[in-house]
Amino acid sequence: MKKIMFLMMVLTLVLSSCSSSKNVSKNNKKPVTKADKIIANAMQYKGVRYKFGGTTKRGMDCSGVVYVAYGSQNIQLPRISRDMAKKGRKISLNKVKKGDLVFFRTSKRRRRINHVGLVVSNKKGQIRFIHATSSRGVIISLISEKYWKNAFVKATTVL
Repeated sequence: MKKIMFLMMVLTLVLSSCSSSKNVSKNNKKPVTKADKIIANAMQYKGVRYKFGGTTKRGMDCSGVVYVAYGSQNIQLPRISRDMAKKGRKISLNKVKKGDLVFFRTSKRRRRINHVGLVVSNKKGQIRFIHATSSRGVIISLISEKYWKNAFVKATTVL
């Protein structure tokens, strides 16, 4: 009986050593892109209160979120949303992707861009963007919400 058990153990060891030595990675994650890093930086500010001119966790405004997030990847953008809108290449809204910028005119009195958001995702036409609002701080919104849909001016790609 001992011989049979010994032979089975030896056979098991021999068979298991015959398996492929090729190292197969089961990590199917996509490579982290510059856009992913920019978005990850912006997401660190989610929930931070609004502060005009703010660029820290003590307070942020809309262009502050974008400015700091892009700056984390050594991409310098102007500090003000209407000046940011002059950078990059204009694209149609249905072509936006992660890391692109969306611009809005939220004031009826002023006829210029005064708000910016950073596209977080575009899945099946559902465009989500991170931005700072004076009432709710740094949040993620859908561009299809009536308010943002009506205020939308243009989208640009900087990357």
